[in-house]
Amino acid sequence: MEIERRVETSFENDCCFLRVLIFCANFAQRMSIKVHIDCNNFYASCEVSSRPDLYGKPVVVANCNEAGGGIILALTKEAKTLGLKRGNPVFRVKELLAKNNVAVFPANIPKYVDISKKIMQVVIASGIVQDFIQYSVDEFFGTIPVDDADELRIYIGKVKDAIMQSTGIPVSCGASLTNTLAKVATWFAKHYPAYHEICVLPKDKIDMALRKLPIEDVWGIGRASAPRLHYDNINTAYEFAFKSESYIKQRFSIAGVRTWKELHGVSCIDVSSPPKQRSIMLSRTFAYMTDSEETLHTYISNYAAGTARKLRDQHSVCCTITTFIVTNRHRDDLSQYGNSATRRLTTPTADTVEIVKGALDMLHQIFRSGYQYKKAGVILGDISDDRAIQLDLFTSQNENPKRTRKLMETTDSINTRFGMNKIRLASQGYEEKNYKMKEVQQNKSESTEDT
Repeated sequence: MEIERRVETSFENDCCFLRVLIFCANFAQRMSIKVHIDCNNFYASCEVSSRPDLYGKPVVVANCNEAGGGIILALTKEAKTLGLKRGNPVFRVKELLAKNNVAVFPANIPKYVDISKKIMQVVIASGIVQDFIQYSVDEFFGTIPVDDADELRIYIGKVKDAIMQSTGIPVSCGASLTNTLAKVATWFAKHYPAYHEICVLPKDKIDMALRKLPIEDVWGIGRASAPRLHYDNINTAYEFAFKSESYIKQRFSIAGVRTWKELHGVSCIDVSSPPKQRSIMLSRTFAYMTDSEETLHTYISNYAAGTARKLRDQHSVCCTITTFIVTNRHRDDLSQYGNSATRRLTTPTADTVEIVKGALDMLHQIFRSGYQYKKAGVILGDISDDRAIQLDLFTSQNENPKRTRKLMETTDSINTRFGMNKIRLASQGYEEKNYKMKEVQQNKSESTEDT
């Protein structure tokens, strides 16, 4: 009897253990639903979020300069209905902008980066989306442990509403079995109003969706590969996914094979650690030439500070700092000069103070008076991860990376909370330059008076 009791107890324990395994397996399966969040017309939406009076009105963001040049980078749907498109040169559509009172904003990348970080904070604080990561400034991925389509749509709606209420940024969301299919769902959320910017793509609807998706809109394919695919009579995502794996391997790289597998519901693209930039550059072609070293000093200081912030955003440090200046090669009537200088640091850093100092030292080395300069920039190279910094033998306590990192984290936190460059170096200047056209400024004031 005792033996039978032990056998029965052992059997019950095994059954209990088996039920636990089944529960864990089912839970893991529920975790496989991928969620993609894409900000709508992000740059333009960022400007509208700080100017509620412009909601529902045509707004564009352009890389404007003081001479009125540049191209349109982003625009609201109201601006699109006027016939405006991304890539339009501003000077060619100036009359259209003025006629329709279009508000034009110069691109403010640091501002958009800060808003992107706020979106991250809002979603993480909601506790709904797990494994949430930022893939780009306006794109995010994550998972939600719910496999019921209706329930999933409810949870995604809560996240979407939280983003809108906290930042004023409208987003489109997609959910499916893989990251690529989640992006397919987002495409439908953007292009079909009936989805109300939320599309959940279940397994039994995937084939139908792929039949309607143009091949050039598939993540990982792109417009560069589209002509070759069209030549092979592959015009939709379904026709691409319908091809055999051997066909795909013969004609595409490993990235194309992974895209093909993801369209079949096999998750194999890891977005948890997007590739870091190997070099970071900030440069600008000036609207007006300058022969002033003081002006170049201010420009280089801001470019160096910007590259340092980008470096910290990807948790990296650099070992080389390069500064370059060039004159206008299109002006044959002027003397020509261009030069660059590079400093190699003994200890890798992402410290704004050290990077700006190094960039300015290189500027002083290469600057020559008597020339009209048209472009300048700063390049950070030899980039590595900030978790493993090789210290120099003679590094002092004041140069300790832990101390400077803490200072930079505090500075970045304040600037993120209260606005970009609230804390900045004196060499960066004190007046924020506005590169809007005069006509744009008039339109903005008219639009403010109308509200």
